[in-house]
Amino acid sequence: MRCKSAPRSQVKAEVEPAFRTRVGQPLLRRLTLIGRRLDPTGQINRLRRRLDLAGNPEGWDVDRLLAFKTVGLVVGLMVGIAVGFGFGWSLGPLLAVVLGAAALGWFVPDLVLYQVSYDRTERMRRELPDALDLLTISVESGLSFDGALAQVARNSEGPLAGEFFRVLQEMQIGVGRTEAIRAMGDRTDLSDLRQFASAMVQADAFGIPIANVLRVQAREMRIKRSQRAEEQAQKVPVKILFPLIFCIFPMLMVVILGPSIVTIAKTLFGIGG
Repeated sequence: MRCKSAPRSQVKAEVEPAFRTRVGQPLLRRLTLIGRRLDPTGQINRLRRRLDLAGNPEGWDVDRLLAFKTVGLVVGLMVGIAVGFGFGWSLGPLLAVVLGAAALGWFVPDLVLYQVSYDRTERMRRELPDALDLLTISVESGLSFDGALAQVARNSEGPLAGEFFRVLQEMQIGVGRTEAIRAMGDRTDLSDLRQFASAMVQADAFGIPIANVLRVQAREMRIKRSQRAEEQAQKVPVKILFPLIFCIFPMLMVVILGPSIVTIAKTLFGIGG
């Protein structure tokens, strides 16, 4: 009797972990080792800081980033060599293109990580005024600060809610509230959130009523949001100047003056019959 073959999903589930163990993990360790040799210690610390600012996305760590940087370097070298030989460039341009492509491949993971951290910071900046309003209302309605923080974290989404959840988790495992809030401010470069964390730490240290501090902080954040909106509105004329001059005006000139130019050419030079 011919035995039944194992289901394809079962074979795949058995093969994939073995492949990761035999090939993926040793390759990742080798690429990480190369990246650590090429990247000084200060840059590694900077990567750790940037990962904190990006919220430590799942599956991202310093070793994996260094491995990606090494892969980008190798791919950049190969692409630069292929392009240079494909166009038949001499040694000077070929060397410049190869070095430029290698540098670009090396820094692409840094650029991606910077963009992720920037987007996260900007989203937190937009969410903070509304979160503080909700926090103030919750405290004034009778909840404790910890309960109000949990209420805001449950009823909101995004990186700021994640930071509030992390503060609550740290307090649950025994970290003091002051240390947890201070750590939240240290994990970000958002000045508004650092100001809020500092105000809460001072209120806890000097015994100032939390509701009064939250009310003042919420009002200041709303004012800052309005000021940022006005600032962005004032920048619009400057930002629109370049496309207006180089894209819109030439098309308007062609549409408006084009028929007149054709008529004048026909009259003076007999062009177009």
